[in-house]
Amino acid sequence: MPPRLRASLPCLTAAALLALALCPAPATAEPTATSDTPLALTPPMGWNNWAHYMCDIDEATVVANADALVATGLAAKGYDTVTIDDCWMTKSRDADGNLVVDTQKFPHGMAWLGAYLHARKLKFGIYQDAGSLTCERYPGSGSPEGGGPDHYARDARQFASWEVDYVKMDGCNLWVPEGKTKEQAYRDAYNSVARALRDSGRDMVLSASAPAYFQQGEWGGSDWHKVIDWVGETGQLWREGRDIKVYKPAAPDTSRWSSVLGNYGYNRWLGRYAGPGNWNDPDFLIAGAPGLSPAESRSQVGLWAMMAAPFILSSQVSELTPDGLAALGNTDLIALDQDPMGVQGAVVSSNATFDILVRPLATGDRAVAVLNRSAAARDIRVPLDELGLGLGSCTVDAKNLWTGATREVSDALTGTLAAHDTGVWRLTPHTGCAGAVPTGQIAGRGSGTSAACADGANTTGVGAVVMAACTGAPDQRWTVGRYGSLRLAGACLSAGEEGLVELADCPGDQQRREPGQSWTPHRDGALVEDVSGLCLTAPAPAAPPVEPGTPAERLRLTPCGDHQVDQAWALPV
Repeated sequence: MPPRLRASLPCLTAAALLALALCPAPATAEPTATSDTPLALTPPMGWNNWAHYMCDIDEATVVANADALVATGLAAKGYDTVTIDDCWMTKSRDADGNLVVDTQKFPHGMAWLGAYLHARKLKFGIYQDAGSLTCERYPGSGSPEGGGPDHYARDARQFASWEVDYVKMDGCNLWVPEGKTKEQAYRDAYNSVARALRDSGRDMVLSASAPAYFQQGEWGGSDWHKVIDWVGETGQLWREGRDIKVYKPAAPDTSRWSSVLGNYGYNRWLGRYAGPGNWNDPDFLIAGAPGLSPAESRSQVGLWAMMAAPFILSSQVSELTPDGLAALGNTDLIALDQDPMGVQGAVVSSNATFDILVRPLATGDRAVAVLNRSAAARDIRVPLDELGLGLGSCTVDAKNLWTGATREVSDALTGTLAAHDTGVWRLTPHTGCAGAVPTGQIAGRGSGTSAACADGANTTGVGAVVMAACTGAPDQRWTVGRYGSLRLAGACLSAGEEGLVELADCPGDQQRREPGQSWTPHRDGALVEDVSGLCLTAPAPAAPPVEPGTPAERLRLTPCGDHQVDQAWALPV
């Protein structure tokens, strides 16, 4: 069956970026579903064995966890896809080239296991690799090193015969032919995987791991951004970076919190790529499993929900802590994650202690989350105007999604957050509130591969805009206008002399696109100044040591490159 183009979704993604009625042409082909039926219109949910069991997996363990999903009520709440990760097969194919199930581990075979899951109204997922060998060196689907026939079509037909619903396609040991770049080889391989699944005769959701093999720190490199830009052509969700830290039975109390923060860190800037049928995946939920406190478990669930991330557990379901089970089963958080508009939340304010995220929802509500990174309880106060809701007189009903309590708020969200906790609220504006205005930081490449924020502090001259550490301060609080303007403290980001950008007076009416002050976002993260066609570009990081008092280099307009990391920007929504 031929692929169907998702004609409406690129507009939704661009609108999510700037909350404007703009729809710039995407930088690549539109993402496609694997058949005439769009797949994964909300983030997939379920269970995978890897982060808890790794290769210590067998039929009994899969069945026990599937049964536990049903018994705990998690399956009925949406955790319905049970996926077997690496190490389920033997080390060689049969004489016909088919994969061979390890019957010592899975005595009834995979068709039986799929039928068992389907009988319990669960879906069946399985692991394979786009390279010649899986990460644990079992037979992969790709061409052998040096070239030769691949097994993409054969393996897809075999999975279809087992009535598989979901394929996790890893990217270890992928051969790069002479004359091709690594990025080109991965694109060819994953397009072949997608084609094979489309031609298999069965709809199977594809989780593509290609971007994870290009990650370079939090902000990433050019090839990482290229891969994330095209991977939606192949699959419905994709891993962009490192694995979540796995459970160690010999050291069960080892903290895994830094791993949760790390994966959140690289995923939080990539909202422009998310939307119905395409999801950024920062890896498994380990809430309620060893290595996270109750507050840390709440944080992972809350942050993943704000980022519209897949809710895929990787734990021993029957041993989840009561606090973890309550967080994972919280129907308000699940509804937030599964919001049908599919806009990934954006970080609108961040510093060393707090991150504040905002997510527009299909009903017109706005979800807000506040992460306390610190190791101590902290009081919080978040004014509504910092969330884009402060224009005119506005009162909202603020529902605390952890407690279920709702109260009217007309000035600021307040409360106390425990160490490493995340508060999450759903804000419903009262009649008479003005429409939400995207408000918050503009993040781009900072030092190395980390993120920094566009800062309007006049450190290098009147109207200067520089890159600085993100602080959440007013000199980093931008608003996005209807006609492509980016405003800070009443001034507009403007094309200046000699390629510099600056803050300059805005026209009073702001009812049209103003020359030199109108910016169009592209899918690859570029912000293009409409008149010149040039891209907003972050300065190169200063080489250490930097003398105290050295003025920061200003942002510039330069010719747009191919997924340049210094031209990729994350914007408020």
